[in-house]
Amino acid sequence: MEVDAITNLLTYSLIGIIVILFILSFIYLMLKIKSKKTEKINSSSKQEINSTEDNKKGSKSSSSSNRESSVMNFMEFEKIEDNMIIQKTGFKYLMVVECQGVNYDLMSEVEKAAVEEGFMQFLNTLRHPIQIYVQTRPINLEKSINVYQEKLKAVEDKYLKTKRQYDEMNESEMYTDEQKKKAFFELTKITNLYEYGKDIIADTQKMSLNKNILSKKYYIIIPYYPSDLGNNEFDAEEIKSIAFSELYTKAQAIIRTLSSCSVNGKILNSSELVELLYMAYNRDEAEVFGLDRALRAEFDQLYATAPDVLDKKMKALNEKIERLGIEKAKNKLDQAKSEKERMIEDKEQRMDELINQIAKIVLEENKDYVGEDLAEAAINKIDEEAKGGKKNVKEKQTKRRANRQA
Repeated sequence: MEVDAITNLLTYSLIGIIVILFILSFIYLMLKIKSKKTEKINSSSKQEINSTEDNKKGSKSSSSSNRESSVMNFMEFEKIEDNMIIQKTGFKYLMVVECQGVNYDLMSEVEKAAVEEGFMQFLNTLRHPIQIYVQTRPINLEKSINVYQEKLKAVEDKYLKTKRQYDEMNESEMYTDEQKKKAFFELTKITNLYEYGKDIIADTQKMSLNKNILSKKYYIIIPYYPSDLGNNEFDAEEIKSIAFSELYTKAQAIIRTLSSCSVNGKILNSSELVELLYMAYNRDEAEVFGLDRALRAEFDQLYATAPDVLDKKMKALNEKIERLGIEKAKNKLDQAKSEKERMIEDKEQRMDELINQIAKIVLEENKDYVGEDLAEAAINKIDEEAKGGKKNVKEKQTKRRANRQA
């Protein structure tokens, strides 16, 4: 029993020693890790202090240039030109197609099936990557209110003029009751129109106070990469022209395909692309400080927009297509004309032969009426004349050759 007690005591003592050693080793490792972290923090703080000192030594011009470069690095495009968004150093060209949505929920089942089938056809015909972009914009009713007020001003002028004329007719005794009734009817009509216009403007102004009126615009973005041309010796203008032609062709194909599912589309011009990017980068301020106000405030230097030359390029493409079409039609017409001329010449050369053949056929078919012997004799005479005609033709051809050689 005493031996077992001693053994148990030694066992417990050994376990306690092992636990203590484990705890001490864990504490040592934690202290080691903490010391390493402290060294890293100190070294990083020294580097930050050095960098701040170096920055303080820099001039104000360098700091402003750094700010400008950071802004340009933030922008994902370089400029807008020829209805294209040109990204950094011409690495990528983008053209945007705006699409008008359809009210799918109000369609019948047949119309929905037609729209779905048209959209599937659009997806199946795609041979290049696209991006579908949806932009939510707050509706600015200020322009609509201004338009309504201008129209109401014209209605008000007409109302005052009609009322003045009606009052003069009532004061005068030169007009009949029928004429006065007609004038009263016109005055009532213009009065109702004037009151209705004022109510519309008041309701629109109340509606403009609601900031939750939003509209969605749908866009398809088509990219083009000049790297697809491979190793080439094109300059920047040639690459830009090739990119425009490729993007314009793809955009027109997309617009035609989308029309099958009742979706209308159009290519955004340079001004509309500026508005699209302005709304994307100034979503919160666009409602208060829109693009029109930004342009009037001369903030348009933020965007490098070149003159819109889409009309010129489209005109050049149309002229080229028309010219090539006219040339092809002319060539085919000349070919058809030459073939007909050859057929006419062949018939002229074989005219006597064809006449003789028809004469022989007529005589063969009418042997019973004219007599077989007489018909055979006539056929023999036709053959003799044909042989003589061939000899004369050969003699004429020989004389012509001799004359040419002489």
